[in-house]
Amino acid sequence: MEYNLADLFESVVDVVPDREALVYIDHPGTGAERRLTFSELDAAANRIGHHLIDSGIRPGEHVGLHLYNGIEYLQTALGCLKARVVPVNVNYRYVEDELVYLYRDADLVGLVFDAEFTERVAAALPRADTVRHLLRVGAPGPEAPSLTAVDFADAEASGSPERGFPARSADDQFIIYTGGTTGMPKGVMWRQEDLFFSGLGGGAPTGEPVKTPEELAERVAVGGDGITFFPTPPLMHGTSTLTAFIGFNFGQRVVLHRKFVPEEVLRTIEREKVTSMSLVGDAMLRPLIDALGGPLKGTDCSSLYSVSSSGAVMSDTVREQFQALVPNVMLLNNFGSSESGFNGTATADSGPERGFRIRVNSRTQVVDPATYEPVPVGVPGRIAQRGHVPLGYYNDMRKTAETFFEKDGERWVLLGDMATVDEEGVVTVLGRGSQCINTGGEKVYPEEVEQALKAHPDVYDALVAGVPDAKWGNHVAAVVQLRAGAALLSLEDIQSHCRARLAGYKIPRQLVVTDTIQRSPSGKADYRWARSVAVAASQRP
Repeated sequence: MEYNLADLFESVVDVVPDREALVYIDHPGTGAERRLTFSELDAAANRIGHHLIDSGIRPGEHVGLHLYNGIEYLQTALGCLKARVVPVNVNYRYVEDELVYLYRDADLVGLVFDAEFTERVAAALPRADTVRHLLRVGAPGPEAPSLTAVDFADAEASGSPERGFPARSADDQFIIYTGGTTGMPKGVMWRQEDLFFSGLGGGAPTGEPVKTPEELAERVAVGGDGITFFPTPPLMHGTSTLTAFIGFNFGQRVVLHRKFVPEEVLRTIEREKVTSMSLVGDAMLRPLIDALGGPLKGTDCSSLYSVSSSGAVMSDTVREQFQALVPNVMLLNNFGSSESGFNGTATADSGPERGFRIRVNSRTQVVDPATYEPVPVGVPGRIAQRGHVPLGYYNDMRKTAETFFEKDGERWVLLGDMATVDEEGVVTVLGRGSQCINTGGEKVYPEEVEQALKAHPDVYDALVAGVPDAKWGNHVAAVVQLRAGAALLSLEDIQSHCRARLAGYKIPRQLVVTDTIQRSPSGKADYRWARSVAVAASQRP
């Protein structure tokens, strides 16, 4: 047995076959749900894996998952892994041209899609001629264009529920396409063994990684149940899929909603006794606070042990508000990426005054991007990770050469995040280098200013961007969404609030108040949108 994700999943199934593995709530509030045990999920994945093989898809070929959250998503991902087919996540928000780019860049030969996306898929396929097999989940509407696709239910019925797959390898791949918030999306190529240790914590994200593949099932066999994982962001973003796999590796239950509906999330926490929930920053935590302090007041969230965020920070103010409503919960700001997996968790003293501080794992360093040598204390560098790192970017040799390097006989990945390190080895994350604002020769990282802005009691959400400025080169612009019922803030109000928390050059020189802050479906910042809004506002007479 090797560190192959399908092999590891099957080993867990064999020791807890009758334990509940997956609960899916289709349309929150309707009561429609499905529940699968580990053996039932295993058989369902086998059916799809065999269907893909029977349809002529071969090991190493790529199949896109263009789906909302659902059993079909994880079932297909597992089925691909069982058949040694590479699953590729597809952002369901993409429109025709973006889909054409991804379908072609990823060399998809198969596509599993929700019927709701039929029109977009039909428009994109004529320009993506590598796709030769389609699986449709659900029935298309009467106005949907004609598209030759196998119904997912028929594919399940045709595939064998038994295993019987060829031997798999730790070298089998898993590709995670990044969101493309700073450019076109890129496919991060992981060997499954590397992803198991970097992205899934080696079977024990909070403890000692397993030393052999067989040890994973041995741990599950002697452990109990009672943990329920609830990844609330879309599975199309790598973090949620990896959270589900972490749950399976523990032999524990995973709960899914089709979409994020705050009131239904809270009802599910109470009903299913959720213990561990993952989300993405304030964009998801704030609506939960509003619901728990309003229409869902009194909902029993006492089972909730931890709430973790990655991809965006839960700000101090918002964390304190949630902690007041759910006193016993642990709130964790995790740091990681599609290229590195998990790097560390924010320290208790992180905040607007001290920054986003993390104690990184032993494989993570802050290095000079020119020499790859560790930076001195207090000197900005880029975060890098060694050891279990991806193979590179699919179909992008130039970007791979810029991002991955070898040093001291080990492979490293150079992340886009700038940081400093202190005398104790604690890393302060400054932000993405690509988003850094150069104003009058000083560097300003948007996340630091956003943290200060969100500490204002009338600010609901905020993004910060650089706007061209004749005097300073660029100036710092704050795009702010106010709390419902809050009085309109002036630029002077914001500057006065920030002055106690930030150096003078970091204080916003422009304020744009907007009805809603635009983010990705997972809650990640859309800095291109923020900059365009700020630039447009600066050009108005």
